Amino acid sequence: MSRTGRPHVASLLTLTLALAVLAGGAIERGMAAPAARIQIRGSDTMLRLVQLWAEAYMTSHPGVVVEVAGGGSGKGLRALIRGDVDLASASRPLAAAEAQQLLERQGSLGFAVLTARDALSVYLHPENPVTELSLDELRGVFSGTIRRWSEVGGDDAEIQVLRRNPASGTHFFFGERVLGGGAYSRRARVLPTTGAIVDEVRRNVHAVGYGGMGYAEGVRPCVIEGVEPSAGTVRDGTYPIARYLYLYTARPPRGPVREFLDWVLGSEGQRLVTAAGHVALYEPGQGSSSSGSPK
Repeated sequence: MSRTGRPHVASLLTLTLALAVLAGGAIERGMAAPAARIQIRGSDTMLRLVQLWAEAYMTSHPGVVVEVAGGGSGKGLRALIRGDVDLASASRPLAAAEAQQLLERQGSLGFAVLTARDALSVYLHPENPVTELSLDELRGVFSGTIRRWSEVGGDDAEIQVLRRNPASGTHFFFGERVLGGGAYSRRARVLPTTGAIVDEVRRNVHAVGYGGMGYAEGVRPCVIEGVEPSAGTVRDGTYPIARYLYLYTARPPRGPVREFLDWVLGSEGQRLVTAAGHVALYEPGQGSSSSGSPK
């Protein structure tokens, strides 16, 4: 995984090869196959976090294999609807149409577990003189009604708008929360991952994009409505573009999946939320509480 959060093929291959070596060694020693296999697919925003969870959980639970893939919240939820995975990671709530498809295919409306919180940051180049935008200005920038930085106090240069692809839960959430369900600018450039957006903003002083708070390395998060994105402003509700990060199951979780989710909501799983740059559900020492609810 790169420091910007972009999944590299090499890192995914390394995890796959490591699992293969462990499995091969077990066969050579006559050991039993893994007692359980948990498959997770979905949010690219959550990919780094879910990989950290998987690696730590397999270390402390050697009889369990946790397989992780990204591709976007929408793809993960479609895989859950088909029955191809045990868990879908998503950076947005389940849509009504997805709940209906789960009911038709799996006989259930699905089960959501709140696993973490996140500030959806707006990334600016460090040399961009613009440091703050209102929600109205942000809506204008990403809808295309504001086209030049000079209209919001910056240079007389065209704004280079970057957005995520439609399969992304981040794309969906930003569109609903900031654009009010309206259309993105037709001139916006679509990039596949948060890491790709961060890389482009880092290179281009006139670019602007968005993504999770923990991915803002080498760029400057924009102040929105006078509030900076941080763990504190997410927890106290003052940062205006905050969200939960979810794990979904098709039915109420049982067995190894339930045990994994309980671990995610416990102290070790929540410590890794902070390590990945997101916001834990509770501060250290507070203890966990039930965060799952049927959808």
